[in-house]
Amino acid sequence: MPAPRFYCDVPLAAGARIALPDALAHHAVRVLRLRAGEAITLFNGLGGEFPAVLEIDGKAGYAQLGEFNPREAELGGRITLAQGLPSGDKMDWVVEKAVELGAARVCPIAAQRSVLQLSGARLEKRVAHWQRIAQSAAEQCGRNRLMPVDAPQALADWLAQPADGLRLLCHPEADQDLAGLLQGASGGSEASGASGAQALTLLVGPEGGWTDKELDAARQAGVQAVRFGPRVLRTETAGLALISAVSALQGW
Repeated sequence: MPAPRFYCDVPLAAGARIALPDALAHHAVRVLRLRAGEAITLFNGLGGEFPAVLEIDGKAGYAQLGEFNPREAELGGRITLAQGLPSGDKMDWVVEKAVELGAARVCPIAAQRSVLQLSGARLEKRVAHWQRIAQSAAEQCGRNRLMPVDAPQALADWLAQPADGLRLLCHPEADQDLAGLLQGASGGSEASGASGAQALTLLVGPEGGWTDKELDAARQAGVQAVRFGPRVLRTETAGLALISAVSALQGW
């Protein structure tokens, strides 16, 4: 069974003995009921990981670090998910699964048809909650880098920022399908992973979809609309399915 993995936001170095942050120590000792001498793995989000041995002194926890392991579990390219804010706690699911599928970033979009509207302290609390979900998912799935989750913003504000590669908007009535567009971006190459698009963003609307005004703004900003199969997917399904499809089509 793999050793339990923990994100540890402190400098890590081979051979060092470090004090574990209180929250981490509590989770390892009180929640998971790990015992002194058990093997654990620590990573600090900067890449790679360290095997370690857990030490316990009362309520305090320590780790004796082994040799650095440069192992990574990232995709071969960067996928950003710009997700129109869904209702309820659906965003929790989207963030968790986006981490597992290898997304580089999630950008929540406060779309005009988003039911969930956040501001002030409630906004800050929710973003911190999503970031904790991303951390926990990274620990579970084996990623050694944390996926950032941005604060929600209007689509117009997000579009005004510099683009990170190709930007695609999922729309059931788009003329071009995902596979055809990606093949075109590669110059028609048939080789797996040969596409020239090494970074792309997927825009997925909320339950009610994008408004005509938002679609026009996206089009004017150079975003390309694509369709994804003959069925209409729920907002919490569409982005995750697209991430998986892009990863496969790009050979990532």
